[in-house]
Amino acid sequence: MDAIDRTIIRELQQDGRLTNQDLADRVRLSPSPCLRRVRRLEESGVIHGYTALVDQGAFGLPVTAFVRIRLERHTTESVEAFEEHVRRIEHIQDCYLMAGSTDYLLRIVVEDLQAYERLVRGPLHAIPGIASIDTEFAFGIVKQSRVFPPPTSSRSGSGSRSGSGSGSGSPG
Repeated sequence: MDAIDRTIIRELQQDGRLTNQDLADRVRLSPSPCLRRVRRLEESGVIHGYTALVDQGAFGLPVTAFVRIRLERHTTESVEAFEEHVRRIEHIQDCYLMAGSTDYLLRIVVEDLQAYERLVRGPLHAIPGIASIDTEFAFGIVKQSRVFPPPTSSRSGSGSRSGSGSGSGSPG
């Protein structure tokens, strides 16, 4: 991936509905090479989908909980069971495997505190092998971005550096 590919990705992260012509103009390529690059990024799995960004509150899920989970045991079976259960709970938007004293960090969205309580007492407590559940609620958003910053490390890219440069686009 080179600087032009990264610029294409940042532009699509900012506006996934760009036409190929508009994208090509923004990254200073002609449309055909631009489309070839986008298709290559999609086929290689670097770009693995497009989605709409939706206002969580307007959708009816205004409460965000960040939940730290510790497991009783770290056997292959208990880890796989936990992760499989988490994948099935739709209110869990993100699940990160962590280093340190917490095993997993979850981002959960719900309608209200009662809905969160039902989620914990139902599907979360039904997961075998959980040692502790520690919850914090977000009461506001200071920054939320889905646009990656450009890499600063010289080791971050591979491939040629040909083209018109990195072009950072507008911040997201």
